[in-house]
Amino acid sequence: MIKIAFFDTKEYDKASFARYEKPGEIEFKFLETKLTEDTVELANDCDVVCVFVNDTVNDKVIDKLYASGTKMIALRCAGYNNVDVQHAYRKIHVSHVPAYSPYAVAEHTAALLLTSIRRIHKAYNRTRDFNFSLSGLTGFDLHGKTVGVIGTGKIGRIFVDICRGFGMNVIAYDAYPAADSGINYVTLDELFERSDIISLHCPLTEETKHMINAAAIEKMKKGVVILNTSRGGLIDAEALLEGIKARKVGAACLDVYEEEADIFFEDRSGHILNDELLSRLISMPNVIVTSHQAFLTEEALNNIAETTINNIRSYFENDGICDNELCYRCGNIENCKKARKERCF
Repeated sequence: MIKIAFFDTKEYDKASFARYEKPGEIEFKFLETKLTEDTVELANDCDVVCVFVNDTVNDKVIDKLYASGTKMIALRCAGYNNVDVQHAYRKIHVSHVPAYSPYAVAEHTAALLLTSIRRIHKAYNRTRDFNFSLSGLTGFDLHGKTVGVIGTGKIGRIFVDICRGFGMNVIAYDAYPAADSGINYVTLDELFERSDIISLHCPLTEETKHMINAAAIEKMKKGVVILNTSRGGLIDAEALLEGIKARKVGAACLDVYEEEADIFFEDRSGHILNDELLSRLISMPNVIVTSHQAFLTEEALNNIAETTINNIRSYFENDGICDNELCYRCGNIENCKKARKERCF
């Protein structure tokens, strides 16, 4: 029997995974707490831990899991910046869900953009008070504007298609450009200089951390709109706030935030928010913050559950070989040189 401990579990997780539980064959242990060095012992009797974006899977957590006999860490998300994949090598196998619904994230990005530039959120609040004034609601056309897309994986390319549908001029930057995509790739500096709108769709790595910083913002057009539905650490939030205050950044739409781990996914409405930087960003009239919900569609949740369970089953049924394994052996974590035909360790 395979026993799986789910950390940082919400009701929608339980609903999407419930149909895969089979007593005596595969059993679930749902935990509301996040995985940390202090909570890792809750998984002592489990073969697999299933984690999400704000769980901590560092070297100490991995060592404790390994010592207790855990064989696999299954991420129910695409990003893995919260997992020390290198330290897990030769100890615990790690898998992720590389493409649960790229449409969900790309469409949410477009929704944030439209909400911001057409002041839909402001109009909604006004009309609920029977205020039908149009004062201060003037936006601008997307047609003809230049959008710079940073990261052209599946989500980035779908967002590119959406922008083309609006008649926008698309330029992009990616350290590994998509071949035969028809995308106009430029340098990062050129993207900063030319873009009316900048959208982030790249993973968080040592190279991309705080790629949107004071120096980058200085190169941008006055009034630039910045969108981030990827990872909060891509943006230096203090530099962003200063850019907004200086009227350099015209608007920011954020579905992620670097210090979101103890804030997002929870109801904090009855509490004082101790993160002053986030409080100040939210208070800005040209900032929209959503709580890491870009992935949250029925289709995405179903795909996440199905792929996560398939990853786990394939590991146990195929002698430790998993199509979506994240392994440090080849030096290219996601692209296995062994084509998943034999165990990495």
